Amino acid sequence: MAERGASTEDRIVAEVEKQIVEAFEVFDHEDSKTVDVREIGSIIRSLGCFPTEAEVQEVLAKVEEEPLTGYVHLEKFLPMMTKVILDKRYPPIPEDVLLHAFKALDQNKCGYVTKEDLVKYLTEEGEPFTQEELEDMLSTALDPETNAVHYTDYISMLVIDETEDLPL
Repeated sequence: MAERGASTEDRIVAEVEKQIVEAFEVFDHEDSKTVDVREIGSIIRSLGCFPTEAEVQEVLAKVEEEPLTGYVHLEKFLPMMTKVILDKRYPPIPEDVLLHAFKALDQNKCGYVTKEDLVKYLTEEGEPFTQEELEDMLSTALDPETNAVHYTDYISMLVIDETEDLPL
């Protein structure tokens, strides 16, 4: 019985590591097993983890090459990120909290937020999005016909994606 449990755990770890490597490789443009430190937040978020920018900086402090080169090697990132995922650190924001936040932005209570308003909120309030983060979000969230984010539909997409990404 104990052996069977260990093999299940080993399979889960192997699957998590495979997903981390695949996400890392998307940003490893030179196939050198390294990525630019500016890509780490995107890699972590693509794995279903949602750290703040301060938490991304904490991760970087642990995995960036010494002396500081501006790059992160897969061999340092993989074990640290595996532990992050298995420990379920940086969980997604609950669906009801996201809905409440969008409703607060929807001053006219019409079920959507315009692109202009969303860009303003995401770049001028709280922890501002980078241009890349903003473009990534808008490419998924924005309805091209109305140029708005219909937030109940968008939140539903986020929730489905989170549960499908990882075996945990």
